Amino acid sequence: MAAKKNAKTLEQTLWEAADKLRGNQEPSEYKHVVLGLVFLKYVSDRFEERREALKVELVEDGIDESQFETFLEDRDEYTGHNVFWVPEGARWSELQAQAKQPEIGQLIDQAMQLVERENPTLRGVLPRNYGREGLDKKRLGELVDLIGTIGFGSDNDHGSDDVLGSVYEYFLGQFAGKETGKEGGAFYTPRSVVKTLVEMLQPFEGRVFDPCCGSGGMFVQSAEFVKAHGGNRNQLSIYGQEFTNTTWKLAKMNLALRGLDADLGSKSADSFTEDLHSDLRADFILANPPFNISDYWDESLADDPRWVYGTPREGNANYAWIQHFLYHLAPSGTAGFVMANGAVSSQDGTDPEIRRKLVDEDLVDCVVALPDRLFLNTGIPVSVWFLSKNRHGNGHRARNGEVLFIDARQMGTMVTRARRELTDDEISKIAGAYNTWRSRDDFEKYADEPGFCKVATRAEIAENDYILTPGRYVGTPEAEEDAEPIDEKIARLTHELFTEFERGLELQNEIQSRLGGIWS
Repeated sequence: MAAKKNAKTLEQTLWEAADKLRGNQEPSEYKHVVLGLVFLKYVSDRFEERREALKVELVEDGIDESQFETFLEDRDEYTGHNVFWVPEGARWSELQAQAKQPEIGQLIDQAMQLVERENPTLRGVLPRNYGREGLDKKRLGELVDLIGTIGFGSDNDHGSDDVLGSVYEYFLGQFAGKETGKEGGAFYTPRSVVKTLVEMLQPFEGRVFDPCCGSGGMFVQSAEFVKAHGGNRNQLSIYGQEFTNTTWKLAKMNLALRGLDADLGSKSADSFTEDLHSDLRADFILANPPFNISDYWDESLADDPRWVYGTPREGNANYAWIQHFLYHLAPSGTAGFVMANGAVSSQDGTDPEIRRKLVDEDLVDCVVALPDRLFLNTGIPVSVWFLSKNRHGNGHRARNGEVLFIDARQMGTMVTRARRELTDDEISKIAGAYNTWRSRDDFEKYADEPGFCKVATRAEIAENDYILTPGRYVGTPEAEEDAEPIDEKIARLTHELFTEFERGLELQNEIQSRLGGIWS
């Protein structure tokens, strides 16, 4: 619980930081001002932490103090420990010392340029517009001072998670009434949803691809999964693509903070009309495509080779995304992705025909119905789909002609009045059902659970017109056994009812008596 509390404190502090720019910048702009500074503070803190550790090492090695400076300014002593080299002029202590100077904006821009120049993976990524006229320099200086109070060392919880993504998610929630509704879903997937996808797919090694990667949270969680299970995250090869330029840069920054190498393409681009990884065939696809987008179509897509199961309708991209994922799967690959609930039962255009072919060709592995209010920008419930091209390989049991349906709509805990989260225990239950069912070794432990999970045959799905709504298949939970004899139950309930009638009459008499006393 402590980590959660600290994370909340970080988010609230940064909201205060953003608030300092309110009225001077549009919300869509000032979150990027804050996030750029958070990045600079983060890498600077890690640099200073490594610098202090290096001093201790030099003393232990008996190095003469007169030689300290040479070693302390040796780039390899930092990059060798997965720490960015932060040159003089870009270190946070230097910037904060000049926070109240009118040229603080230009100094920050210069610092960003220096960090980019010294760290090739960040070229063209960091924001460099702090010196512009429209940005109030007094408020910017206050912002620097406030962010200077936050610690990002390795012994601090602020440095142990999807930092920029977490802050970005919080900001999107705060800006919900001020920004376009599309933004939240397109840029950031709630952590509990990401964790559900990752725990179900279990991407221990291989190529992981997200063609609508937002801030990169899917990749961060995948790496955390591998680490938590004792694996080597360097065995993951990460590929992504993002349409919005500022978000593409945010993803690059976010992954850089975690020390994750990723190929996000040379620029931001539309996955449909400019597929930057057209030759990639991934072992795992993790994605949360924007829901129900209607303006994705281009004439160039009419005869696209990705439409193996039918040309998707022009007014909704859901089945275009699904076929894009399948196109990029390796022969033994599996895709897990979020879909608006309408996709499981849509009868519009070519949707039902494409869905039928996916089932008949044995590509649909599992569909999970999630509860509502998981997302920042929409309260609608969603589904999570799993498609697999090889349903009897990679240590998994052959599942030909079967689809697992899971109904998790009753799960989740409200963390605010508007938003729900799945708990770790709930995620474990969902992932456990899926992984037990598909496991060659553990399948005997799997059992349908009425109201929660059910394995349906292709024939059953055909009888339901290929509609993939989990509730159609899992049924209702079994009622708890009631051993009380019916005559005794009727007598007890009748007694309780008449007791309540008597209490109501007594209350009525008491109220009349008191009202009479007032008017007498």
